[in-house]
Amino acid sequence: MIKINFVCWGNICRSPMAEFVLKKMVEERGMADQFYICSTAISSEEIWNGVGNPVYPPAREELSRHGISCAGKRATQLVKSDYDKYDYIIGMESMNLRYINRICGHDVDKKVSKLMDFTNEGGNIGDPWYSGDFRGVYRQIERGCAGLLEHLERTGEIWK
Repeated sequence: MIKINFVCWGNICRSPMAEFVLKKMVEERGMADQFYICSTAISSEEIWNGVGNPVYPPAREELSRHGISCAGKRATQLVKSDYDKYDYIIGMESMNLRYINRICGHDVDKKVSKLMDFTNEGGNIGDPWYSGDFRGVYRQIERGCAGLLEHLERTGEIWK
């Protein structure tokens, strides 16, 4: 089983969008049983008294436009032990990677990357909390997740 953890600042916009986009993609390909997919935050600001906030409404609405439900998802925070738990820890932007490495320690097993690293575009996925561009972020995430699956196929980690 391939274990993937998507990470962003608060775990209410980008990383849960990536989590549920990839879950839909692997389900549609009949490969859901080959994956464990989740998302976490580098910050605790969306977690109150141990309870995380739900997915931000505009992110939830964008997922819904594509037939994707994220019902029940609440923000959780990345912890040091997650490094050993996951095969891939995928941030949305360079700042996320710096914090992932602060939390988890050095990336000795080369598990940490940005989602757009799996595309020909590279770069960061901007935070729609500030830009309001949930549609554009969804499209980037969709391309990144497709690129991630192509990478896993090329490396022989999954089969079509």
